[in-house]
Amino acid sequence: MRALFLAGVLALAGCATVTPPSTGLPARGELRDFGLEARFALRLERPYEAPQSASGRLSWDHGHDGDHILVANPLGQGIAEIDRSAAGARLRTSDGRVRHAADAGELLQEATGYPLPLGELPAWLLGRPTASGQLRTDALGRPQSLIDAGWHIDYHYDSEAADALPSRLTLRRDSSLEVRLRIEEWRSTP
Repeated sequence: MRALFLAGVLALAGCATVTPPSTGLPARGELRDFGLEARFALRLERPYEAPQSASGRLSWDHGHDGDHILVANPLGQGIAEIDRSAAGARLRTSDGRVRHAADAGELLQEATGYPLPLGELPAWLLGRPTASGQLRTDALGRPQSLIDAGWHIDYHYDSEAADALPSRLTLRRDSSLEVRLRIEEWRSTP
């Protein structure tokens, strides 16, 4: 009887499929609103100037009706907070100054000197090009590289799953600006 029970268990185990634990996120193609925690590194090179670089942490909640972005230094101390809605964008710095503009990218460039594509970045993070963008996928159908609006984006994954979200992105504009993101956590936002 014991042998029969063991044989039955082994037969059932042979039919089972192993699936990775659920992340609680919709499939990449269905993900619209998201949050993420990441580390970043920026490098800016201008003619006749020494290269400039910065690094830190990024906490971002993106939704169809707006964004909330917290930029912190490598130790986690807040440097700037950006809120974007249909009414415009607001940047609050750690010293309490507040600036307003129609576009969050404009505010960030004014504050930091870095021309970052905040308007396009949510779609690019998920490998969604604009109409003029060129997306190349890997053998699993995941975004591998994207050329869009003068930017070149490379995607890297920690998982071999076909619908995995990227864990590392490198964004380059010409040879003058490079942004590296190491995404430590993705989350779905309501």
